[in-house]
Amino acid sequence: MKLINIGFGNMVSEERLVAIVSPDSAPIKRMVQETRERGMLIDATYGRKTASIFIMDSDHVILSALPPEKFAPRTQTELTEEKD
Repeated sequence: MKLINIGFGNMVSEERLVAIVSPDSAPIKRMVQETRERGMLIDATYGRKTASIFIMDSDHVILSALPPEKFAPRTQTELTEEKD
């Protein structure tokens, strides 16, 4: 199982990850609010502004204070290593 560091010592499973999105659009904001109401939201921002949102295959949504651009090199490096 490969884990991705989402900041502040928190990790998520790469196999369970569906998407990493920016929190700026209205549909994403609605999704976060609906997930919060269902009790499926995990806030890993430690009180900081949300910069990226992780959508998991288990219907959980995880908030992170690190921007989505930080995660692309981490996952792409691992995918390149797997192909070799």
